[in-house]
Amino acid sequence: MLAGSAACGTVENLSAGQKLDKAFDKLGEARSLSFELDLDADAATLKSLDAESSEPGEEMPDEMAELLSDARLTFSVHSKKPIEKSEEKDFTAMAMKFSGPDGDLLEYRMIGDHLYVRVDAEALGKMAGSPMPSADELPPEAGAFKQLLAGEWLKLSVKELEKTRDEMAGAEGPGGEEPAAEPSLDAKTQKKLTKALRQVVAEQVDFTTSGGSDGTEHVKATAPFRTLITELLDELRPLQDQLLPGGAGLPTAKDFKDAPNKKVTADFTLKNGELTEVSVDLAKLAEKAKVEKSALVLRIGTAEKATAPAGATEVRIDEIMSGLLGGMGPIGEEGFGGGEF
Repeated sequence: MLAGSAACGTVENLSAGQKLDKAFDKLGEARSLSFELDLDADAATLKSLDAESSEPGEEMPDEMAELLSDARLTFSVHSKKPIEKSEEKDFTAMAMKFSGPDGDLLEYRMIGDHLYVRVDAEALGKMAGSPMPSADELPPEAGAFKQLLAGEWLKLSVKELEKTRDEMAGAEGPGGEEPAAEPSLDAKTQKKLTKALRQVVAEQVDFTTSGGSDGTEHVKATAPFRTLITELLDELRPLQDQLLPGGAGLPTAKDFKDAPNKKVTADFTLKNGELTEVSVDLAKLAEKAKVEKSALVLRIGTAEKATAPAGATEVRIDEIMSGLLGGMGPIGEEGFGGGEF
């Protein structure tokens, strides 16, 4: 990966690239991994950054800023084989959780042949500015959807979900057109993608390293933001048919003409050669706002295997969908579903 991209650079670049290469190789060799992503920034900072690019009246609500400042996304995976060699059938457990300042907002666990899911619909509704009805407001025919709004664990068949997905993917498009084929990253395309990314990194990224006596080492990669993004997209453009569905195109340089071109640094933390954290400094992207600290942080570790939650109710996906439609009936004069469309 990065060792090749740094081969034409300085000795320091080569050394840093090789260290990152080995660290990523170790991730691929693991059979269980956990990732935790969060923003290291307070609500006031996020509102200041948003105000620079928002139109008057479209600024980020206080509730959204508070949520994002304390939000945390975690993901874990277990496989019977090394991650880099695993196919879909090899994964034995996966889990994802999105948490806010007041607790977990959304969580799912895939264990064997079943998917378990629950949501805090009330908190998500407040965050989005579109309050959801409480489960008590819904009629009995809302069924499984009512249970979902109540924050209960639901259990669904993975095979049924895959069947529903395939049926939706196979449906005819507008005007009776056949649906566009899904993008495919075959081995040849993956090699082209890797070569393109290495080329840009070799030309645009500067590496530095620093270490301590406890086995912890930092590899910092610095590059001008707009230049790096636009050149990455230019290299990926010939592959967009394989990367994107439905003929969708990648953004162009024009789309990023107003993006800041200040240098941004990604700090890779290695512990005894293993990658444990990646932090991207976003503070320097601020044009006018005074930002002391704003970073996107990804923490990496070994995952505990997810277990099936107790008391989950087994339902079918069509029960949730029909319950959603059943719950759209009138509730009071101006309640959920009570307005005119």
